[in-house]
Amino acid sequence: MAAARRVVSRLRVIPMLMPSNTTVTPSSSSCNTRYLRFSSSSSPSSETTFLGWNKRVNKLPNIVKAGEPVLHEPAREVDPNEIKSDKIQNIIDDMIRVMRKAPGVGLAAPQIGIPLRIIVLEDKEEYISYNTEEETKLQDRRPFDLLVILNPKLKNKSNRTAFFFEGCLSVDRYQALVERYLDVEVVGFDHYGKPIKIKASGWQARILQHECDHLDGTLYVDKMVPKTFRNWKNVDLPLAQGCPKLGPRV
Repeated sequence: MAAARRVVSRLRVIPMLMPSNTTVTPSSSSCNTRYLRFSSSSSPSSETTFLGWNKRVNKLPNIVKAGEPVLHEPAREVDPNEIKSDKIQNIIDDMIRVMRKAPGVGLAAPQIGIPLRIIVLEDKEEYISYNTEEETKLQDRRPFDLLVILNPKLKNKSNRTAFFFEGCLSVDRYQALVERYLDVEVVGFDHYGKPIKIKASGWQARILQHECDHLDGTLYVDKMVPKTFRNWKNVDLPLAQGCPKLGPRV
């Protein structure tokens, strides 16, 4: 998920939007050049193989864009015995650096061309400061430190939902209303291979759902309210008749 870098009118309501002065170079393939092109087959008999995971390259991987097969297919789980390996740690480090450079509040491994079930996320005071106090309260948004989760499994903990605009680093410069659960729980493994459980609500819960969707080959545009889809420059335009209002459902 992208994070706004500045306030532009109602853009404060869309803190996951890609900023207008940010450019992300498109990937030439569904796997970045720092990694070997992989087989897109999900069959166990054609297990994905990568080259370059044990080699450090200064250049960061590109963020791949919607349409690349890796973004539309389920990712595979990481072998827990490999979490501490250099190849997995290098991927995690790259993901964190790419997310922060974008800037974003979350990133999934498929977004850098790697079909593994890994997500990273964090929300900073800086990003939240672009909101008004009223908007931050409506979104139930609070800063949280960096989270690294491998093989996350998410379930909703209540039936409460809300509609807010979402953007994505793989679908930059656009956003739409998406309905998400307000309370979720995620279990998985941390950076060091230790089991973790995260209970989240509000905006953090939204980020977790957005990133976990990536691991199932789902983009926010697959769940959006279609008539709300818009270029970021048109965010001030009114929603079409019949579209839900921003905020929790009542």
